[in-house]
Amino acid sequence: MSPALPRSTAAEFIALAALWGSSFLFMRQVALELGPWATAGARVAIASLALAPVLWFSGQWPAFKTHAGRILFVGVLNSGLPFALYAYALLSISTGLSAILNATAPLFGALVAWGWLGERPGRWRALGLALGFVGVALLSWDKASFKPGGTGWAVLACLGATLCYGLAASFTKKYLTGVPPMATATGSQFGATLALTAPTLWHWPAQAPSATTWGAMLAAGVLCTALAYLLFFRLIASAGPSKTLTVTFLIPVFALGYGAWLLQEAISAVMVLGGAVILCGVALATGLVAPRTPAPAQTAPN
Repeated sequence: MSPALPRSTAAEFIALAALWGSSFLFMRQVALELGPWATAGARVAIASLALAPVLWFSGQWPAFKTHAGRILFVGVLNSGLPFALYAYALLSISTGLSAILNATAPLFGALVAWGWLGERPGRWRALGLALGFVGVALLSWDKASFKPGGTGWAVLACLGATLCYGLAASFTKKYLTGVPPMATATGSQFGATLALTAPTLWHWPAQAPSATTWGAMLAAGVLCTALAYLLFFRLIASAGPSKTLTVTFLIPVFALGYGAWLLQEAISAVMVLGGAVILCGVALATGLVAPRTPAPAQTAPN
């Protein structure tokens, strides 16, 4: 991140990474008691309740109504399915590993944009895509067991979630460009809530959740979703999308730290190496970093 950013913006950037890094911790706590569907459904329902007044008072409710169908649909792709998949994965893999795999979201975003929108990556971005998926292979080669007790399905669930993020990003760019961000962010939580209402009620446990689980549920919905979305769009407005995207690099750091500190999760050398390779690939694939090539002499401006 550029040191020229104002201190308040830098503080918001770090706060966003800390919030999204903690979401894996809270979702794991809730999923152990409620299961994946109810965990995801509760998270988006709480976020919807928290964001609805913000949407109303921001004056963007008419924009949501105009594009309601598409915004509701993108919510299923961008929140509903991914949250359920991560909740399922967290039942059998660590919060740190799931956060590292979450960092592949920009890779899938670039891949989907290439196949769907025709945004062909250049040489360095293509190298970044390849490098990122090499990192995934390093992380999961000894975990991809689909036998009873194996974690292969959990790894695939995380990658399925990041693929959903990639699809949602291209869908948003193709059909929702120009829609106010708050309308999309809040409306997408409405869509996820509608989609998950039936499975949430069906899978809701007969026994009332514990106070700890309720606390984790509220934290995931209010802090890691509603507040995080507000910070995310504030950062896009103040720092720009490219710099805001670098939050991807910090989220696994916080998630690994929380897991080691609060859950005594081990941080292996393979996790560090695979995570580093993935993040290098993300940096190249998203264009955040790229080797500079000297401009040819006497080139006329375009």
